[in-house]
Amino acid sequence: MIMNIKALRSFPLAIALSGAWSLPSFAVDPIGMWTADQGTVRVSDCGGALCATIVSLKEPNDPQTGRPKTDSHNADASKRNRPLVGVQILTGLRPQGANKWSGGQLYNLEDGRTYDANVVLEGANVLKVSGCVMVVCKTRTWTR
Repeated sequence: MIMNIKALRSFPLAIALSGAWSLPSFAVDPIGMWTADQGTVRVSDCGGALCATIVSLKEPNDPQTGRPKTDSHNADASKRNRPLVGVQILTGLRPQGANKWSGGQLYNLEDGRTYDANVVLEGANVLKVSGCVMVVCKTRTWTR
């Protein structure tokens, strides 16, 4: 009789553990807000591809003019006066396996150039963003 009571006491634990093992695992995705070097970006789904847009800057104003920072290094002279907030810096990234996206472009605010982009989601709160020219890549870490 004592053995049966012990068995009955452990039964709910066994059911709980077996249920936990059968729970579906939910994939983490990169959609949402991320903190980057210069500010905050929003990663979105843009027609089945990932894109990212600047939503705020750590230092929003140019210290020399006191006005909002602009895309002054852009290769397209007609875009050099546009505010940096709202600029799309990642475009066209397609899934390349679990937690990896590539085939898109990364716009670099510092030199106004566009580079081949790769993104790797390393857990729920770490996004590795790489811009590459041929085989040379520079990687930045964004955090949620």
